[in-house]
Amino acid sequence: MREDMSLTELQAYFGKVLYERGFGDQSVEEKMMLLVEEVGELAKAIRKQQGGKIDYDRIQNYDTVQGEIADITIVLFSLCNILDIDLFEAVKQKEIINMNREWK
Repeated sequence: MREDMSLTELQAYFGKVLYERGFGDQSVEEKMMLLVEEVGELAKAIRKQQGGKIDYDRIQNYDTVQGEIADITIVLFSLCNILDIDLFEAVKQKEIINMNREWK
């Protein structure tokens, strides 16, 4: 992994390394469930960071906000790879729609 990788290069990188790590055979449904789980972990990390109530018996399970956002991004790359979606292109096309939308 290089410091100057583009979004497209990062997506390809994680497609390769996740396969090498044994996660290449997960289904769309499994990846989607994992993504939802990671979003829940992000919520816990934000609650911890903001001083909200948390289960201190399980504090070792609470990662940092930064770590959970990274996990979400990695799983999203993986989901896009399974669905053959270029995430950069999808974001670019959606932003074209959003730029022409009237926001009220």
